[in-house]
Amino acid sequence: MSDAIIALDTVTKSFGHGSAAVHAARAISFSLHAGRALALVGESGSGKTTCARMAMREYRPTSGRILYKGRPVEAANSAEIGRYRRSVQMIFQDPFASLNPAHTIGYHLRRPLKLHRPEIEGSEIDVAVRELLTRVRLDPDRVAPKYPHELSGGQRQRVNIARALAVQPEVIVADEPTSMLDVSVRLGVLNLLNEMKQEMNLGLLYITHDIATARYIAEDIAVMYAGQIVEWGSTARVIDNPLHPYTKLLLSAVPDPDIRFEDPKARLRPDEVEDIRRRSAAPQDEIVEVEPQHFIRMI
Repeated sequence: MSDAIIALDTVTKSFGHGSAAVHAARAISFSLHAGRALALVGESGSGKTTCARMAMREYRPTSGRILYKGRPVEAANSAEIGRYRRSVQMIFQDPFASLNPAHTIGYHLRRPLKLHRPEIEGSEIDVAVRELLTRVRLDPDRVAPKYPHELSGGQRQRVNIARALAVQPEVIVADEPTSMLDVSVRLGVLNLLNEMKQEMNLGLLYITHDIATARYIAEDIAVMYAGQIVEWGSTARVIDNPLHPYTKLLLSAVPDPDIRFEDPKARLRPDEVEDIRRRSAAPQDEIVEVEPQHFIRMI
């Protein structure tokens, strides 16, 4: 954790009070490192986005600490908070709702440059806009004057990536960035994120319910259910050798071309699924390292 850009240290987030409290995230710990991606995987409602919003400081943790380069963010002064917000940028799930329909693409990219890059002035801003659009494989002359509704979903998401890169971040938080895109353009966006991670040495928190894309983009993976991380480690080790019952359940939902859907081996019985969910939702405090770079919570 010492060389991490950002680390969540046993962070919990609850909504409400007393017996009515909802524990959206329980004792979450993970770290983000330069040039590496962590995939946070789980079904809807598992707590993935809550973790992302805490990393972005949209939510304050109920308990635990968020560390930025080893220092607690809670103890930071206003200047340090400003550096943190510049360093951590988010790419949202909906590529249209995250862009203001009343403004051009050029405006969306000029604004963060003016706010966060004071060293760039005058005509240099337009040069920087062109460079950003070129970096995400868009034609500056065609795209900059257009409005969001004039672009495809894939083009809009590339604009969102360019906007995040405009402030020279150290970490990108990508919340289901391809789930609302056509299948035909998802790979291009994933390849672009991979390129940015490697070329710019960025830390990437990739949030998804699609375990296949997690394997494609991330070196590390954490599987979430009911507000807690139940299995984590090297992506290859976790996916090739899943040991927590919920991880196995999640992987069983991925179609296997060698097994017919009608085959009983292709699916679990409803009572088996319910039992796995019930046991996995209970608080699990015992952590076991089952092999190097592979951990599970015992149930």
